[in-house]
Amino acid sequence: MLFDLHQNLAHAPDIQPEVMEIFERMLLVAHYYATRSALMTSSQDLREIITKLSVSLLRHSDILPADKVFYEAGIQCREMGWLSMAFVFLNRYLDLVEAIEDPDGSADALDASDFQGTDIPMEVPLPEEPYTTQEEHERVRDWILTMSMDQKLDQTLPKDERGVYVAALEAPGTGLCALPCIVSGYPVLRNALEFDQPNKVAIRECWNRFQHACKVARSAECSDVREFIQRWCGQPHNESNLINSS
Repeated sequence: MLFDLHQNLAHAPDIQPEVMEIFERMLLVAHYYATRSALMTSSQDLREIITKLSVSLLRHSDILPADKVFYEAGIQCREMGWLSMAFVFLNRYLDLVEAIEDPDGSADALDASDFQGTDIPMEVPLPEEPYTTQEEHERVRDWILTMSMDQKLDQTLPKDERGVYVAALEAPGTGLCALPCIVSGYPVLRNALEFDQPNKVAIRECWNRFQHACKVARSAECSDVREFIQRWCGQPHNESNLINSS
């Protein structure tokens, strides 16, 4: 339904660009959630792609419950062994919960310096209530306290060969912007699989693993996601390197 609405709006002669951008983001977020849910039903080990989807959702934390997306991304990064990312995300989660519980005292003091130079929003609206239970919150707080004393842990977000945060689409100061993978949400820097529709690409390895998982799982969710991708993106047709100049 959201896709059909998006298509109708795209052909409306008087649609404002700002409105269209909001619907495009909503459609992308819905796709990431649907893909993540579908992959979780697979018997294959797809934790890496699932985690990358959760990390990619952080780009949209200004239109999603911020504490929830940081908690989920942090927990999944921790399970993957990506401890630096887990530390940064779960630390942000703790700050957000503190601000939710004490909006008069903490909301204006939120430190977002860890996300400078990334495409993760620096400012986000606060939910009315925390997402996690008290027990889940306490476990995260204890883990952060323990890890903060680990002098070997790099408490910053990792960077890639561009010299920027690994999940960032934009490389600040360069004018370069990578397209997001339709399977993982991560920037497509090489081994790009292009689709019929413009600006729709996938990292070839992620696409192949997704296709294999769909065949093995034989789940309705996987079939729905694959069908949606075909409607939204068309068919894959070739490989290239895709970093655009904005």
